Order: sequence, then C-alpha cells, then structure tokens
Amino acid sequence: MPAVQKPAHVNGDFFVDYEEKVFEDVKAEPGEKALVKFHTVAFEGSIGFVNLLQATRLQRKGFETSILLYGPGVTLGIQRGFPRLGDEAFPGHQNYTTQINKFMAEGGKVYACRFALQALYGHGEPSLIEGIRPVSPLDVLDIVLIHRRENAFILDTWTM
Repeated sequence: MPAVQKPAHVNGDFFVDYEEKVFEDVKAEPGEKALVKFHTVAFEGSIGFVNLLQATRLQRKGFETSILLYGPGVTLGIQRGFPRLGDEAFPGHQNYTTQINKFMAEGGKVYACRFALQALYGHGEPSLIEGIRPVSPLDVLDIVLIHRRENAFILDTWTM
C-alpha cells in the first residue's frame, strides 16, 4: 500500500477559490420581475430548497419576485411539525417554512394552487403557511402568461 504523504484536512481548510466571481453581478433594472415555479415534492430532493434560495436571491437583486407552488410543489408551503405544528422533528425539518417566511418578509409573493392542495394532497387553505395566497388552478397558466408578457425571468423547477 502506498503511504499517504499529506496531512488530514481540518476544519477551516478550503479546497476552492470561493472569492473569485467570474461573471458580472447582475441586478434588476427598475420594474423587472421574476417568477419561480415549483413542481417538486418537499423533502424528495434538494431542488425545492435550492430554488427557494434562488428566489430569495432574485428578490435581493431587485427583481419583484413571485413563487408559484403547483402540483406537488404545494407541499413546500404546507405547515408542518411534530409533535405539534411548528416543532422541528429533526434538524432542517422547518427549512421550507423558514425560507418561505424569510422570502415573504423581504417582499416576495407566494401563490399555491388550490386544486393541488385539496385534490392531490388532501389539504385545505388553513394548512398553508401564513401569507401564502391560494389561487385557482386556472391561475397557474395565467400567472406564467402575465410574467411572460412583462418579459419577466421565469425559473421552472421540476422533479419527476
């Protein structure tokens, strides 16, 4: 067996140049909008949480940003906890709620499809995190068309 000649890594080490930014730091022009659509299930991958962070970043870059939760995406906006609502059953259990609340506190808007909420996942409007606006399933396409008409940036989030 060959001998390892390097010391073990320790906390505080870094492996990449985390300070270099290659591209310009784009900021929104006045009035620019963004829409982030979620068709993904909470806790079945990282994409839901990662794109909540992206939506928050778009908001902070000056875009008037909205989130649309539809299909399984409504599961990101449902109150959770165990044994009581709001309790964190395991580290990270409240990540979605915390990030959505932060996004809304910073001026972001969040919409959830009523059809997916009730017909697909058996929840009612009281199950939503406070501040999320329930919308008709007919609004799911219209919010996209409105954002398209306004030349907004649209980020689609899907998992299969």
